[in-house]
Amino acid sequence: MRRLGTGIGWRPEIADAVERMPGIDWVEVVAENVCPGHLPPSLLRLRERGVTVVPHGVSLGLGGADRPDEGRLVALAERAEALGSPLVTEHIAFVRAGGPRTASPRLEAGHLLPVPRTRDALDVLCENVRIAQEALPVPLAVENIAALFSWPGEELTEGQFLSELVERTGVRLLIDVANLHTNHVNRGEDPAEALAGLPLEAIAYVHVAGGFERDGVWHDSHAHPVPRPVLDILTALAARVAPPGVLLERDENFPAPAELERELGTIRKAVAAGRARSGRGPATAGTASGGAARTGAGGVGVLARPVAEVRDRLGVAQAAVLSSLVAGTPVPEGFDRARMRVQARALAAKRAGVVAKVAPELPGILGAGYREAFLAYARQRPMSGGYRRDALDFAGHLLKLGRPADAGARRELREWWLDRAGPAPRKPRPRWTARLRGALRRHP
Repeated sequence: MRRLGTGIGWRPEIADAVERMPGIDWVEVVAENVCPGHLPPSLLRLRERGVTVVPHGVSLGLGGADRPDEGRLVALAERAEALGSPLVTEHIAFVRAGGPRTASPRLEAGHLLPVPRTRDALDVLCENVRIAQEALPVPLAVENIAALFSWPGEELTEGQFLSELVERTGVRLLIDVANLHTNHVNRGEDPAEALAGLPLEAIAYVHVAGGFERDGVWHDSHAHPVPRPVLDILTALAARVAPPGVLLERDENFPAPAELERELGTIRKAVAAGRARSGRGPATAGTASGGAARTGAGGVGVLARPVAEVRDRLGVAQAAVLSSLVAGTPVPEGFDRARMRVQARALAAKRAGVVAKVAPELPGILGAGYREAFLAYARQRPMSGGYRRDALDFAGHLLKLGRPADAGARRELREWWLDRAGPAPRKPRPRWTARLRGALRRHP
């Protein structure tokens, strides 16, 4: 596996700081946030300096019941080619459910949700990964995710699930040690046991991030400093295998550049401590201690069952879970209802936050009332499209209710909605048109 080194998640808010940071070998960019034909100048300058850029997808939903969307795969491939990337990454998660397969409304989670560690889910994931691998111009690596809830009746541990995935598809792994910590707090999964069971020789690189604990639940926020338990898991991983790359993720509440540099230094020390513990010296790409590298061919593990039937079963289960989280339907039997309520609130908060980023004019127009208004809307209207569609639907919903109460703000919201609801932005009206309309109102 190509050696990446130490990197940081590239975000527009810290683009200038990242360019000036010493010792940055590579960066990762959210694939859906860049356009191949209009790459940010900062990314172009980094590439010109020889800094590797890896696109990290968040919307493919490889763990979902349906086959990966062809348009999303094409878009991911275009970004990999435009950035000259050595690989692309995605998540072992589902992000949407429902639709024709289940004869139910199509719903979007707006975030990554865990797949059940069952044979059905693994069979579908393996086929989806193979489809993605065939469509992409570079190797694919998939990431373990953080979870707030567990599925009942799981048949495999995370290590078993990921090992078989690697053996059957040859896919690489992006191991997020912060997510291992999250699952330790939220699901009682021992990080040491998880590491022992993982096919570490398949690692493409490692994510490190911060979060916070509230009422016994760990939230993987990517908006807080990396805590000591996460660094300890990183050290334990580095004692077993030399990760080809380690990357710091930060999505919000960005600290001063000097603080980010200190966190990167701490991460390097954690990796070095693990390598020293292993007795193998500085971190270089290698295989896990005590294990032989797997070569996993895509043809291994041919399904003995009709995949369409397996997809249908998984689709029904995922639709029921997602509907309970975003549409208020009953929580399926066997799930922890308290945790599902936490997950539902987290999804709504995430949705409000992303819409505010996608359409910053909305909180500007609505002011302090934006969040309360959006959360009330979200409780009534599950997301069925992307975040931009959600922003438009939210604005239209408020206007139908005659809100906001302030006439000036309502007029501004209406103009914003009209400008974006059509196939193209409206042309500004000539000044003489506005004057004529004013005169007609004064002299009917």
